[in-house]
Amino acid sequence: MFISDCRREFYDVIVSQRVLLLVASDVDALCACKILQALFQCDHVQYTLVPVSGWQELETAFLEHKDQFKYFVLINCGANVDLLEILQPEEDTFFFVCDSHRPINVVNVYNDTQIKLLVKQDDDLGVPAYDDIFRDDEDEEEDSENESEGSEPSEKRRRFEEDIIERTMKRRQRREWEARRREILFDYEQYEYHGTSSAMVMFDLAWIMSKDLNDMLWWAIVGLTDQWIQDKITQMKYVTDIGILQRHVSRHNHRNEDEENSLSIDCMRIAFEYDLRLALYQHWSLYESLCNTSYTSASLKLWSVQGQKRLQEFLADMGLPLKQVKQKFNSMDVSLKENLREMIDESANKFGMKDLRVQTFSIHFGFKNKFSASDIVYATASLMENIEKEGPETTNFIKALDSLSRGNLDKLHQGLALAKKQLRAIQQTVASCICTNLVISQGPFLYCSLMEGTPDVKLFSKPVSLCLLSKYLLKSFVCSTKNKRCKLLPLIMAAPMDVEQGTVIMVGIPPETESSDKKNFFGRAFEKAADSTNSRTLHNHFDMSIIELKTEDRSKFLDALISLLS
Repeated sequence: MFISDCRREFYDVIVSQRVLLLVASDVDALCACKILQALFQCDHVQYTLVPVSGWQELETAFLEHKDQFKYFVLINCGANVDLLEILQPEEDTFFFVCDSHRPINVVNVYNDTQIKLLVKQDDDLGVPAYDDIFRDDEDEEEDSENESEGSEPSEKRRRFEEDIIERTMKRRQRREWEARRREILFDYEQYEYHGTSSAMVMFDLAWIMSKDLNDMLWWAIVGLTDQWIQDKITQMKYVTDIGILQRHVSRHNHRNEDEENSLSIDCMRIAFEYDLRLALYQHWSLYESLCNTSYTSASLKLWSVQGQKRLQEFLADMGLPLKQVKQKFNSMDVSLKENLREMIDESANKFGMKDLRVQTFSIHFGFKNKFSASDIVYATASLMENIEKEGPETTNFIKALDSLSRGNLDKLHQGLALAKKQLRAIQQTVASCICTNLVISQGPFLYCSLMEGTPDVKLFSKPVSLCLLSKYLLKSFVCSTKNKRCKLLPLIMAAPMDVEQGTVIMVGIPPETESSDKKNFFGRAFEKAADSTNSRTLHNHFDMSIIELKTEDRSKFLDALISLLS
């Protein structure tokens, strides 16, 4: 059931209870969690936080805690499956689900008692009408054996014939209704996509209760930026939501210029910026950032010798000496840094990079500390998927969560170093895939498989890293190929998951087109292909378009996908 008043139907209900928070492993979920934790701290709400990275962990966490808790809050997990069927809870258990995954399961939508959905009111969800998918079967079967024994035989026969006709009509209507129901549900569940960021939904709640702080606003901004970097929402949706957040930023960060009312340098302030679309450039050298940002790398085709020449020409056109662009951004000449955006803007248009500037926000505190929202997203995601083992499974999650707080700059800098490593690994892998023609057209989709022994292959056994690699690779492939048909195809990417168990992780992403609505059909296609071939697959991720598969079953699974999508 959708909640219309988040404060009354959600927060006021749980504020006096012990709550279990089940949080998915993505940056948007972490930001939503931070906002909710801050609200809980204000009102001294008792809660337990459990990170969950997939359906199996969600079920395990629920089974472990169901006796101690009656109220469960699920962040970025649980909306797109029938929760009651999966978890089999008692009747006095309640779930509050704040999840950006779409489409929302219809049973969750029409369950009025145990499942409450926190969704932004103006999101277009397209949920089918109740009567189209549910009907009462009580009056379907009626016994007609209660005719009185005194009836005439001819009367009995006539009644019997009428009864048969009536039942036949009912069965036919039932079959027609079921066929229509299947069609409606297929249309509704066919594509997977994302709605408003969960962090923004939680910030709205804080704002309604007049408890919104600048820190909470920053987390909402980071949650939205994560959706944009991971390519989960359209450019239109991103710009619209940026506009909403910009009004809050103006409200929280207005400063009078006179000396009496100006803020101390230590105070945190958020600023709207029309910034460069270059990854981590303020914490790296400009040259490294240009080489390792997917947009510039794909546009200039930096994997080729010709592309490297174009990069040199691009820098020369801007009038930037190599000595300056190859040193740390902080050490560049102040005069160059001040005019950098205008210089890059002018030259980028000549080199076909019209979208090198993007609307975003940055945060300042102290003299040295300035970060853009995308810096935080890259750093937090890298900490969460750090492949170097440092203690229990939840260590990475806790570190990533801590890095979002201003007091933990050391963890944030550690995340930035990991993010640079990750971006370099992605670009090197993209270059080798394109130069060795590893991207193959399979008919209805493109396919690329990383072999065991490829450099950094362990990194790509993690879902967020593999999704980023897939998106960067598809973007680069579309820029490099001359085949017009291939430019319109989606991509399936596979990487070794666990060598000992013989499994691969596979992700499907939609085509890289201008009009792309970011809707992904691979989730349902993967399920059908696995069922039809009895492939040993594990659909454990909250994103349906990411699956784990036994290596031996890969060829028959792909054959089934080709015939299914052709």
